[in-house]
Parts: sequence; C-alpha cells; structure tokens
Amino acid sequence: MQLYKNQHIKVYNSLTGKKEPFETITEGNVGMYVCGPTVYSNVHLGNVRTFMSFDMVFRYLKHLGYKVRYVRNITDAGHLENDADAGEDKITKKARLEEIEPMEIVQRYTVDFHNVLNQFNFLPPSIEPTATGHIIEQIELISTIIDNGFGYEVNGSVYFDVHKYNETNNYGILSKRKLEDLIHNTRALDGQSDKKNPQDFALWKKAEPTHIMRWPSPWSDGFPGWHLECTAMSTKYLGEQFDIHGGGMDLKFPHHECEIAQNQAAKGKSPVNYWMHANMLELNGSRMSKSTGNYINPAELLSGKNDILSKAYNPNVVRFFMMQSAYRSVLDLTDNGLLASEKGFNRLMNAVDDLDNLKTLNASSFDVKAWKQTCYDAMNDDFNTPILIANLFEAVNHINAVKEGSKTISSEDLEVFKSALHTFVFELLGLNNAKDSAEGTEKLSGAVELLIKLRQEARANKDFALSDQIRDELAEVGITLNDSREGTTFSTN
Repeated sequence: MQLYKNQHIKVYNSLTGKKEPFETITEGNVGMYVCGPTVYSNVHLGNVRTFMSFDMVFRYLKHLGYKVRYVRNITDAGHLENDADAGEDKITKKARLEEIEPMEIVQRYTVDFHNVLNQFNFLPPSIEPTATGHIIEQIELISTIIDNGFGYEVNGSVYFDVHKYNETNNYGILSKRKLEDLIHNTRALDGQSDKKNPQDFALWKKAEPTHIMRWPSPWSDGFPGWHLECTAMSTKYLGEQFDIHGGGMDLKFPHHECEIAQNQAAKGKSPVNYWMHANMLELNGSRMSKSTGNYINPAELLSGKNDILSKAYNPNVVRFFMMQSAYRSVLDLTDNGLLASEKGFNRLMNAVDDLDNLKTLNASSFDVKAWKQTCYDAMNDDFNTPILIANLFEAVNHINAVKEGSKTISSEDLEVFKSALHTFVFELLGLNNAKDSAEGTEKLSGAVELLIKLRQEARANKDFALSDQIRDELAEVGITLNDSREGTTFSTN
C-alpha cells in the first residue's frame, strides 16, 4: 500500500485562505507547476528559498508514493521591466548593456541557476520548459482568448480585457483584490497606451524595430506576455486543470491572478486546485535590496566573501536554516541564525553517525514508532518542517540517552529509527551527511579567486590562450566562471 493512503496531508490553499485536505484530481498522481526564474541575472537568494520550499514538497509527495509530474519553467523572453507592460524586456536590456546576444544572457544565467540549485542539493523537476520553446502554444492560446471575447488587438499588440472578464468572473479571486479598488488606485491612461483600460495586460506585444527577440504571429512580429507563458506551459504538460501551482508570494498579484483569468477565459475553468505561495526572505530584519546594500547572493553566502556575515556557510547549513522556518513564514537571514543552524546541523549529523554504534537490548524505553508518526504528522500539516526538525532533535536526545545508558533500544526499533532518520533528514529535508566544511570552502574560494585574478591579468595582457585555459580547466573540475560587467564570480557543480 502506498504511504499516501495512510498519511493524509492538509495544504494551505492561497485561493481559499485555509488548510484543506489534499485530494488529487487523478488518484495517485500529482501535477505541480512552479514559476521558475527569469534568466537575466544571477539567481536571487530569495528565489532559492522559494524553489527550496517546493523541492521539499516534491520530495515529500514522491516519498508518499505519488507519481509526481513537477514542471518548473524558465522565462527566457517576454518579461518586461514592470507589470504595466512598459519598459524593455529584462533579458534584451541585459544583452544590450553587455553588447552580446540575448540567448547568451539566457545561457549564462540558466547555467548559473542550475549550478546554484545543485549546490543546495535540489532534485531536478520532471520538465523544465522555456517560454521561447512554446511560442506556438502561446499564439494558439491568445487566438482562443480573442475568439471567446476576452482579448483585443490594437496596433499589432493584443491585450486581455480585464473589465470584460470581470463581468462574468472574479478578477481578484486569488489576491482578494477588487477591480473597483484597482481602478480607483490606478492613474488614468496618458493617451499613449493602446490599452482600453490600465488594468488590462498584454498577451502579445508588437516588437519595436530595435527589439531583437521577436516571432511572427497573426497580429505582428513580436513576443508573448509574461503572464501568458506560464498558462501555456502549465496546461500543456499538466492539463487544463491540475493539482498544485506554486511560486513566491510576490507572484500572487498580478502574475498568478492573470494566469487564472487567462485559463478561465480560454478554457472556461479555473486551472488549479491548490495555490501555494512561499514567503519572502529578509536580511537582518529588512527587505533584501541591491540599491540599499542590504543584499547577499548565494555565491557570497557560501564563499564568505561579503561584508554582512562573519564567515562562509556550508550549503547544508543554509538548507537546514531555511527548513527551520515554515515555507509560508517570512524568514530573516542573520549571522546569528546561521551560526545557530550550523551548531544544530552538526549536532544532528553527529547523532546520525552515532546510530551505528548504539548498543541494543531486548526492549526499548521509548516508543520509536509513535515518534516516527509525529514526524509524518508534522509534514502532513502543510509541510511543517520546523515541527519536523523539533521532532528530529527529540530523536537526537533519545540517541544520546541510549549512548549514556539512561535509555534502551531494541535491535528491531533501532532499524526503524535508522530508516526513519534517513528518510526525514536526507530524503525529505534534502540534507547531505557532511559536517560543516567552512574551512575547506574558504580554502577553495581563496584558490579560485587567485586563479580568477591570474585570468584577469592574462586577459589584460591579451594572453587569451591562458585565460581560456584557466576557465576550461576549472570547468573540468566542476567550477564555472561567470563573467559580467560587475566582475567574475564562480559557482560549483
């Protein structure tokens, strides 16, 4: 019997604002879509926290025996600088500033994204589609929305008619916003916009003559709207209705709200049963922001090369730190918090190592199976990893007590204990059994930084052969150099 038949999950549904019993559309199968990165810069640490939350959800559903199709997209076109359908495409702008092709930007930061997630021991998704790989599907979706009366074309661009949609549907059902309030809080159109109303959003944008990334369509040579991409890719791989849609809290409005509207307009049904949103990551009690200097990226966190934290931290420690907070809670990244997590992580790993040396007797003085179920109960309660970790430290106390002789454990219970700890620590939390290796990380970082400096000198001296040799030989041992206008950083595979 599959575990999910006995372990009953409750999921907090952002759509209803409450925890609900998790019931899949197809018995034994889960379709889950998570909005992936827009690959125009190095992955943000806050994004890492969001993707880590859904990596944990993916792990647990698989463990319970569900067949999970996990789709996490790559946005490589169409994401403009703001949500008002104005400004440049983020990738095109980066390419223009660096005087390279947009797809070079896409390739560079997609590789960086994967490298960073690999460092934190993420499982790969089942499918990782790209926006540019699904232009045909997006054009077909736009045509359907227009045919159903919810889209209109002006001067080669196509917009979603939010006011028309709201006559028969509820635009704001997810974010709990009312269209009347949005109208009241929106400035009037300046006369230069093609939109009927400021609340309307782009399904297709006509490309300006200087816009490099463009595709032919019935309306113009242009590119798809950002919101449309996820609707097209999620429904292609998961169906018109699927189980879970996840993302960061910042995507609830307008991105996810627009996804619901597009699917309702095209298919006549709401696309998702459970909307899940991971909360924000702060730094020292304030919002992370490059403009204020209150910012740290994953490479700086792991290498220790920053002015914010006292030392480098092992990826396992960072993952353990993030798992100590519920995914729906704001998490404050602090040096003290990481130091405490480092101690806790090492204590947990020491206890796991001690399992092989415990002496067994004929009976146990504590109920191992009951303890195991409390761990499942925690995960079944909307994936409550902080309570799970509290239960794991209860297990640490039992292990230490057996070592000291104040408690006993039978050989049968010891095997249950070992299996359960392995499941919850490594399989579900995604940790690796490695003690903190900050010293080794610092040494590696120092050696690579020296090679980066030598490579910069070689490039300055026009010794490009040596420059390429340093880059290529580092790549062979799993260290990728990432060049940008801000300098060169590195990531490890």
